[in-house]
Amino acid sequence: MIEVIGIRFQQVGQIYYYAPEKEMYALNDKVIVALQDIRCIGTVVTPVQQMDRQDLPHEVKTIIRRANSQDLAQEATNAEDAIGALQIAKGKVRDRRLPMKLINAAYTLERNKLIFSFTAEGRIDFRELVKDLANVFHTRIELRQIGVRDEAKLLGGIGPCGRKLCCATFLGDFIPVSIKMAKDQGLSLNPTKISGLCGRLMCCLKYENEEYEQAKKEMPDRGKEVETPDGKGRVVGLDLLSRVVKVRLHDRQTAVEYGYEELVTK
Repeated sequence: MIEVIGIRFQQVGQIYYYAPEKEMYALNDKVIVALQDIRCIGTVVTPVQQMDRQDLPHEVKTIIRRANSQDLAQEATNAEDAIGALQIAKGKVRDRRLPMKLINAAYTLERNKLIFSFTAEGRIDFRELVKDLANVFHTRIELRQIGVRDEAKLLGGIGPCGRKLCCATFLGDFIPVSIKMAKDQGLSLNPTKISGLCGRLMCCLKYENEEYEQAKKEMPDRGKEVETPDGKGRVVGLDLLSRVVKVRLHDRQTAVEYGYEELVTK
C-alpha cells in the first residue's frame, strides 16, 4: 500500500495519483507536478488515501511543490495567449486546406510546448502545419487528434435534457454505452432521440441501466402467460422501473396493470 493524492489537470478529466511525501495538501490546492516529463499545474481533488500499488502506474511520482502566485499568474497568461494561438493556427489550417478541425490550444506551464487538439475523419499529414506553427510560436508544437466525445467534453454545451453536458461537468472518464441499453429501457431507437451533442449515444443511458437489467430478471417477458388476482392473461406491457406489468386478461378487452409480485408466471 502507498499513500497518494488524486490530481486533475482539467476541471473534469482523468485523475492522476501522486505521492505527497511529507507535505499536507487540502482539496482544491494548486500544485506543481510532472506529467510526461513536463511541469504542469494540477488541482488536488482527493484527500490522501491508501492505494494498492497494483492499482497504480509502475512509477508513482511525487508532487514537486505547492503552486505559488507567480505560477498561477503564468498559468492565467498562458491560457489567454493560447486563445490567440488557436485563432492563428486555424488560419494556418485553412491556408493548408487540411481536413481537420482545431478544438483547443494549451501552453505548458513553462511554455516549452504548445499543444493543439483537433478532430478529423481519418489520419492527417500535418507535418508542414507543424513547421508553420513552430515558425510562428517558436516553441515545440504537438498536435493531438481527439474523438468527438472529447470535443464535447472540451467545448461543453447543453444536452437534450436542458442541463449542462455530463462529460463537461462531472464525468471523469467516458463510460461504455450500447444500443442494447436503449432497447432495454424501451426508448426510441431514433438516433436523434438517444444521441448527445457529440453524435454518440448519450452517456446517461448507463445511469439506470443496472436497475433495468435487474428488473428484466425479476419480471415476466412480453407475451408471457401469467396468473393474476383476476384470472389468466398475457403480458402486453412493462414499466421496468416501477415494476408494473400490463396484462390483457383472456376475458377482457382492456389491459390491467399489476405489481409484478402479484403475478404467477406459467
